[in-house]
Order: sequence, then structure tokens, then C-alpha cells
Amino acid sequence: MPERDRKPPDAIDRRIMRELAKEGRLTAAELGERVGLSSSPVWQRVKRLEADGYIEGYAAILNARQLGLMQTIIIEVTLERHDDEIVERFGTALAECPEVIEAYLTTGEYDYFIKVAVDSTEGYERFLREKLYRIPGIRHTRSCFALRCLKRLVSPVPEV
Repeated sequence: MPERDRKPPDAIDRRIMRELAKEGRLTAAELGERVGLSSSPVWQRVKRLEADGYIEGYAAILNARQLGLMQTIIIEVTLERHDDEIVERFGTALAECPEVIEAYLTTGEYDYFIKVAVDSTEGYERFLREKLYRIPGIRHTRSCFALRCLKRLVSPVPEV
């Protein structure tokens, strides 16, 4: 649908997105009950929100500790240069690393903000030596080990 034909989400749409952000496996009936609509109009609104790109997808949230990934590390990376080839190569290489669970190209002192999950400090050292430091173009990195997660959202939750 062309952007000009899209209608912005109204209060009900925002409530629908808010409920799905909290619990993506709700049935249309359960979702309708929570937002005050019957199943059919809720289903139509969800399909429209998906088609318009407000809802990108649904995911299971996995427990890193249960998977044996006991360490979460935030890495800030500065590249030597910022030409298109180095930036593209770096981004592609990061996307291929299963330890990388988030990566952002940023402004400021560092060029990238990367979040990795590994089994141990030894696993982190292995990730650095065998993967990250083998990517050409890195000038400097700084690492911080996360002690505890205080808040984690998979996506922003719209105000109602």
C-alpha cells in the first residue's frame, strides 16, 4: 500500500500492538477481549498493521542462560577508515557471527555498538581472537561485561 494511503495507527491499533509486544502468541479472540473488539475486526487490524510494516514479525524469546550462554558483553568498535567497502565488509562479517545478538552502526566516539552472548570469558576470548579481530579494518575496541539485565524489550511498545 502506498505510504500516502496508509492511515496512522489509532488508539485501538496501538493497544493491539502493545498487547502483541507483551505476548505475541495471543489468539484473535484473546487479543480482541483485551482491546474491546471481536475476533474478526482485530484480525483485520493485525493484518493491516503487518502489511503497513508496523508489525515486522513474531519471535520466541530464548533464555541465554538456559542455552549455556552465561556472559553478555557489550563491545564498542572503532574502524580505521569509513569507506564503503570496509563498512560493508565489517557489517557482513558481524551478521555471520552467531555470538552477535545485536549490532548497531552508531555516531560518536565509536562506530559500532555490538552485543554478544558467549558461554564464558574463555568463549569471549575465543570470539575476539577467532572472529572479531580477524575482520579487517578494526582500529580499537572496548568491552564491558553485563552484570545483570535490568530491562529488555524486543521492540518499542507504543503509548496508548
